[in-house]
Amino acid sequence: MLLALGGCMTTMDQPRRAVDSEAALDAYIQLGLGYLQEGETERAKAPLSEALKIDPRSSSANIALALVFQQEGEYDSAEKHFRAALASEPDNPRVLNNFGAFLLERERYDESLQYLQRAAENRLYGERSRVFENLGLAYLRKGNREAAKQHFERSLRLNSRQPMALLELSRLEFEDQNYVPAWDHYRRFAQLSGQDASSLWLGIQLARRFEDHSRAASYALQLRRFYPASPEAQALQASETR
Repeated sequence: MLLALGGCMTTMDQPRRAVDSEAALDAYIQLGLGYLQEGETERAKAPLSEALKIDPRSSSANIALALVFQQEGEYDSAEKHFRAALASEPDNPRVLNNFGAFLLERERYDESLQYLQRAAENRLYGERSRVFENLGLAYLRKGNREAAKQHFERSLRLNSRQPMALLELSRLEFEDQNYVPAWDHYRRFAQLSGQDASSLWLGIQLARRFEDHSRAASYALQLRRFYPASPEAQALQASETR
């Protein structure tokens, strides 16, 4: 009887161990992602390494570690883990989009487009608007303004609150002297995102054109205060002395 019961316990323990292993894997990944979101990349590595000991093929663990290395500027290591994630899930749109964004950052635009276009094919992906935003950026970096504009617009049709798509569309419309849509896109962008020197200078030029003096003054104050040595601040100063 004891031997028989022992055999039953062993059989029942197998799925329990699998469940425990899966729970541990997920816990390590979530811990690593938590550190990554806090900017503590060094602390993120330990739990993510433990996750990969449990399952070396885990795409979630590999992509999280890839993002850690990308943030640290360890690009070879980042690419290694991106490709490991793709080897496990070659059609996962999240992996494809993240790797495409990584290649975009590395100025490998043609490669980036290949992965982003594959990600965009998945119509059920919940972050598809981000994929089209990245596609727009990739085409813009390649100098294809029309394709970039089309993809930014498509991104906004899926999610009207994509700040980068709004900003870049505003910039493109401004360059084409389509000031009304440029101002509309810009004001929506400003409600959603922080600003840098380039976006503040664009806002100043648009606000001046529409005689919105309070906004123009506010953007100018921010540009002088936070980016005093920027080319945009110099352009602002030059515009005020004409």
